[in-house]
Amino acid sequence: MDKRGSPRFITRFDSLVSAEQEEGAGVLAEISYSGARLAETSMRPPIDTKVTLYIFVQPVAPFELTGTVVRHTDTGFVLTYNVVDDEIRRWVDDVTALVSMPETG
Repeated sequence: MDKRGSPRFITRFDSLVSAEQEEGAGVLAEISYSGARLAETSMRPPIDTKVTLYIFVQPVAPFELTGTVVRHTDTGFVLTYNVVDDEIRRWVDDVTALVSMPETG
């Protein structure tokens, strides 16, 4: 059973990644109210690094999301959000309505 408190949704949105003095790109592969997983990233910021994502969801302007890297994956990294506010919840709701593919375990 998944111990996460928020359901995760599979996505595939291009993203720019900014961490300290480094910038790169990746794909937003999963999102929830509490965190996100990036895949196919051109960079791997160290654990505990503050990262800002610029997520491109057409036709809307890029959405900005800031969090902290909590682990690395084979092709990218996972982050948790510093603050989960109403704006993040609305944005996640909008994105999940577009993709409607919750991950099942």
